[in-house]
Amino acid sequence: MNLSLLDPFVLAQDYPECLAGNLRSGHATCLRFNRKGDFLASGRADGTVVIFDVETNGVARKLRGHIRQIQSLSWSRDGRYLLSSSQDWKCILWDLSDGSRVRTVRFEAPVYIAELHTYNHFLFVASLFEDQPMLVDMTGPIPVKRTLPSAPKRPPLSASGDAASSKQALQDSKQITCVTIFNSSGSHIIAGTSKGWLNIISTTTCEAVYSTRLCNGVVIFLRLTASGRDMVVNSSDRIIRTIHMPTLSDPNLDPGNITIEVEHKFQDVVNRLSWNHVAFSSTGEYVTASTYKNHDIYVWERSHGSLVKILEGPKEELGVVEWHPHRPFVAACGLESGRIYLWSINTPQRWSALAPDFAEVEENVEYVEREDEFDIHPIAVIQKRRLDREDEDVDVLTIEPVKGGEWDDDEEEGQHDDGQAPTGRGQGSAFRMPVLLDVSESEIEEEIVAVGPGTMRRKSPGAGQEWAEGGSGGSGDEGKAGARKPAASTTANGTAKRQRRR
Repeated sequence: MNLSLLDPFVLAQDYPECLAGNLRSGHATCLRFNRKGDFLASGRADGTVVIFDVETNGVARKLRGHIRQIQSLSWSRDGRYLLSSSQDWKCILWDLSDGSRVRTVRFEAPVYIAELHTYNHFLFVASLFEDQPMLVDMTGPIPVKRTLPSAPKRPPLSASGDAASSKQALQDSKQITCVTIFNSSGSHIIAGTSKGWLNIISTTTCEAVYSTRLCNGVVIFLRLTASGRDMVVNSSDRIIRTIHMPTLSDPNLDPGNITIEVEHKFQDVVNRLSWNHVAFSSTGEYVTASTYKNHDIYVWERSHGSLVKILEGPKEELGVVEWHPHRPFVAACGLESGRIYLWSINTPQRWSALAPDFAEVEENVEYVEREDEFDIHPIAVIQKRRLDREDEDVDVLTIEPVKGGEWDDDEEEGQHDDGQAPTGRGQGSAFRMPVLLDVSESEIEEEIVAVGPGTMRRKSPGAGQEWAEGGSGGSGDEGKAGARKPAASTTANGTAKRQRRR
């Protein structure tokens, strides 16, 4: 609506400049934009998932199903389904059309990170704590789990190397997969291990087809660009690497011809900073990262490999950082306060766009009125003009097509990572989340709550989670009703004690 008021030269900027604001609904631990970029999902420390409307900064939906901290979030391609993983050993697939749980999958260990398949929202891959990663098919009511290898694929040794082979197999058995993601077409899984190896695993056979060692540390995080042609790797050796991904969707792919080479290495040579989280920009031309024990966000340009911006703002360490899929807009969550901080470009508005004869002046000038500007018209003429405007038919039911509303990701990107033409799998009506008017405020905005007139107490860590004992998921109204009862009883007991003292 206000796009015409913005300077077109400012809109052409590719990366944010300054802190634009913050969001708060509980203590956020992880973030994720959907592909369209109109919603931001936030996982909280108490296990609640909050969906923010990016345009209004309001809460669009709250999802309650976990009882511990949310570890990761993953959107489906159409934006209707959301997969959340938590430290309570569960992954939940949510249907955002009504906020219900579609599937709940429980593992035998806490989940590091879980990622949905590119096109099939009933298929996801999960990395587990001190356990082998799993490929889970949730098509049926009972999930089907398939174990993925963590050991890298090595060339076969000769018969004389039995001792070396056994020693090597023992070392490989100690490796743990820390992060797993799908490639752009979903035909392969890319996994990073605790020994610095990068494994490419076939989705159909669940076997490693290629392995290479990137570093000597732990591969902490992997993220692909929107087109799937490039990947950024964050590792514990304090170096961020960008890699141009090979063509993995070719049906005639020969694993022996796969080559993975590091394109750029980004690091802070002076301060030797470690990186908490990394992300690509909307176009893939920039790489951003949050720093360990620091409150700055670094932005590098990939074409020259140079640092172009250091985003400053809050005086606390930042964890997960996410870049908007279509705009120079960055969101990051603070580790101490749990607030979500937003960086954007500074867009001064051009008020001269309000009217053709509207002009901006730097100094006060004497205004010369037109001859008929302040003429007094008869009341009958004014009344007739008002009635004529009321007789105009206003269409409030037709939804005009909006750029980005009915869209297909394949058409926007032009082609897949395999160079083939788009298949049109994303065609059709785009999903729009229903607007809920009864979304309550956050339960943990403040640590200190009022329990009576002049009586304050610190909120208990388990307040607001009584709904989990009853097993109800959706809105959590029963849980909030149960959470109010202790406060009421505390107030009653406090009042009785004061009366006895009197």
